[in-house]
Amino acid sequence: MDLHAMDLYIKSLIKEAGHRICNSFLTDITIESKSNANDLVTNIDKEIEQFFIGRIRRDFPGHRIFGEEGFGDDIQTSEGVIWMLDPIDGTMNFVHQKRNFAISLGIFKDGVGQLGYIYDVVNDDLYHGVKGRGAYYNDEQMRPLMETVIAESIVAMNATWAVPNRYLDHEGTLQLIRDVRGMRSYGSAALELAYLASGRVDAYISMRLSPWDIAGGMVIAQEVGAVTTNFKGEPANLLKQDTFIAANPAIHQELLKKYIRLK
Repeated sequence: MDLHAMDLYIKSLIKEAGHRICNSFLTDITIESKSNANDLVTNIDKEIEQFFIGRIRRDFPGHRIFGEEGFGDDIQTSEGVIWMLDPIDGTMNFVHQKRNFAISLGIFKDGVGQLGYIYDVVNDDLYHGVKGRGAYYNDEQMRPLMETVIAESIVAMNATWAVPNRYLDHEGTLQLIRDVRGMRSYGSAALELAYLASGRVDAYISMRLSPWDIAGGMVIAQEVGAVTTNFKGEPANLLKQDTFIAANPAIHQELLKKYIRLK
């Protein structure tokens, strides 16, 4: 793979997709529910995914596509080159706020992340990472994460996991809230990973994420030293939905051992 040539191609593709999304603000948006009333999809999500797929199939016919809206390939194995795409990560924010959403894209070869992109469309902020060559915010290289401690950390996590639920011991989450400097919830896994990579938060924790939610952000975050695993400390799952934590390496293990307890 010529990573440099692909990087230039993908940046142009993402900016064009972002322009299409911005134009959609002037049109009627059709909203549907998927798994539940809060799991939204719009005609724009679908149109943007189809836009990407059309270009990828034309210009990279040997590559496979793992997309949230289901227009890509049936991915059961990690062999070959796979584009993992969420056309609009943070659809609820897109619908309600017209901001705080992003295009998320990760390019993996034989299960190893090569290129990652998170594009904050409204703010025209592009985060990207190239394996072994660093992570960038609007083409300015980001520094490696500085060491931190729990008491001085800001953690991104959905408030759902601080109330009684059937998946996670919420007492551990409540203790985490007490111990950290602050908690945040942005409603977009991609943006939260971008903020981790840029040092705006020190960890991101989620109970259920799909490969396209995390693929791009993982490449970016790992290039600045972040650790990305599931709650068992295993490599993040890029074939199916799983738990997920990405954190500054100084606090990753402490978060898992002390605060994150599955039922």
